[in-house]
Amino acid sequence: MPENNAELIEGCQQNNRKSQERLYKKYAGLMLGICMRYVKNRAEAEDVMMEGFMKVYKLISNYTATGSFEGWMKRIMVYTAIEHYRKMSKMPFDEFQSHDSSVDDYVIDSISARDILKLMDSMPDGYRMIVNMYAIEGYTHKEIADAMGISEGTSKSQLNRGKLFLKKLIEKKFLTHTKN
Repeated sequence: MPENNAELIEGCQQNNRKSQERLYKKYAGLMLGICMRYVKNRAEAEDVMMEGFMKVYKLISNYTATGSFEGWMKRIMVYTAIEHYRKMSKMPFDEFQSHDSSVDDYVIDSISARDILKLMDSMPDGYRMIVNMYAIEGYTHKEIADAMGISEGTSKSQLNRGKLFLKKLIEKKFLTHTKN
């Protein structure tokens, strides 16, 4: 019989290893998907996810049940991925110069979300992080700036540059195929 979150949380707060294992099994797939949007390969995403779960276990006594537990865990995973990125990154921003793009909105509307996520893997890390946090996770520029240690203006400019970069990738992948 499946446990509800309250039972799992209580068991994890008591440092019960079986509860921790059940919590991991219940949420690992979802949390891995989140981590994979922030790093370039599965092995790295698994490392980030494991580090995130260790933080969840350590911080679970701070969870107040005022919001979604799943949302609380997602936030820890995102921040863990950001920390990982900051440790690994030498030059996180301004790797790409702005350019004009000729991709029409109708082309973007016809591309699947899966295709867009695959293309995002090709983006420079700084752009991918900001686009993920803003467009997918729903963070504000202030929250992104605080998490990344940058200004709100940098967050906004990186989002715009990331969108332009993504449009260029879409143009290269999808418009060249339709013109042939």
